[in-house]
Amino acid sequence: MSQLARRLGLFDATMIVMGGIIGSGIFINPFIVARQLRTPSLILAAWALGGVIALSGGFIWAELAARRPQLGGQYAYLREAYHPSVAFIYGWTLLLVTQTGGMAAVAVTFARYFLDVTHLEISDGIIAILVLAFLTIINCLGVRAGSTAQNVLMTMKIAAIAAIVVCGIVFAGRPHPMSAVSTAEPLHSWNLLRAAGAALTPIAFCYGGWQTSSFMSAELRDPRRDLTRGLLIGVLGVVILYLSINFVYLAVLGSDGLQATTTPASTAMQIVTGSRGAALTAVVIAISTLGFLSQGMLTAPRVYFAMAKDGLFFRSVAFVSKRTQAPVVAIALQGMLAIVIALSGRYEQILNYVISSDFIFFGLTASTLFVFRRRARPEEKVGYLVPGHPLTTGLFIASSTLIVIGTVLSHPKESLVGWMILASGIPVYVCWCHLGRKAVKGA
Repeated sequence: MSQLARRLGLFDATMIVMGGIIGSGIFINPFIVARQLRTPSLILAAWALGGVIALSGGFIWAELAARRPQLGGQYAYLREAYHPSVAFIYGWTLLLVTQTGGMAAVAVTFARYFLDVTHLEISDGIIAILVLAFLTIINCLGVRAGSTAQNVLMTMKIAAIAAIVVCGIVFAGRPHPMSAVSTAEPLHSWNLLRAAGAALTPIAFCYGGWQTSSFMSAELRDPRRDLTRGLLIGVLGVVILYLSINFVYLAVLGSDGLQATTTPASTAMQIVTGSRGAALTAVVIAISTLGFLSQGMLTAPRVYFAMAKDGLFFRSVAFVSKRTQAPVVAIALQGMLAIVIALSGRYEQILNYVISSDFIFFGLTASTLFVFRRRARPEEKVGYLVPGHPLTTGLFIASSTLIVIGTVLSHPKESLVGWMILASGIPVYVCWCHLGRKAVKGA
């Protein structure tokens, strides 16, 4: 049987990490943060804190990658630390809604911005289907082809964001009426704490996604070295980009102006470059969303492949093409499900269902580090350890827990539905195990 090919290095890992984080959120969500915290110093401090949380998660996943450089990454950590059922429920949720719903939503977002730029008279649904199908085909050609596409798009994405930052900094020397300090009443004590909690939720979602790079462990030439370094370099790079672009939003719009617009990137660029600003922003967001899609199509199918290898999913999903050494069935499955959800038009509702569930798995996966350290043999050489563990690991778990609590309080009905979807994986897991036992007896 053909095996996955180890063809990726440090640069590929870094681009995968950054590509999994930067989507369209950073061009939209800052206005939500500004409406909660109101003053420039608090807004930038919140984005910096979000970066610290993301970086602490990167530290944790880096050690997990060094300890368990196994196929499926996060799926494997949960399976080895706790039980195959926990890993299956994670993979089930990823396939059913988290990854596919996210990709469907991003594909439609790409389509809308693409049409804004090209002015083509065509449905955004058709564009979404075409781009999902195209990326599915590219990734079926092999991990090198998929990674090259991801690297090109990520490089373009970094350059595009840097262009916005440079334009904004150059403009910042000429004050604009909206760049005045916020006139809102200052926040105090409990109100500040509550506002900070509400602001950190959209920030955390903007910083999320670096964990998907761990799915590629089996295709990195040296996963212990390259994934560990890629996680830290990639997350730190995104933190720098996010702080820079938020600085530009505030320099151009001011906190009042940032609160007043739901499209901060477009508004800032219109002020900086005039009528060309909206078109420039549409191009940047289209590139960013396409890169995010490419990363998702490259990484997530490796989890379904690992599930099939474990006998917990259809055997055909573990098929690897002899010619391309890619898990083509798993990739095609991801693409088809994303297309179905995009056509259904219910992707935004689906995403609301899994917000709290996603961060449950963040905290649960981080907790596996305690398990692996406890089981570690004295002679075991890891090569990388989380600085400040167990304090830093505990703080990351606590942060994930607070985000789950905040999301449940803000969206109780959606969270309940999300947990029901998550729980539906339990009877499915039992069925798979039962079918597996019957297959062994019949053999």
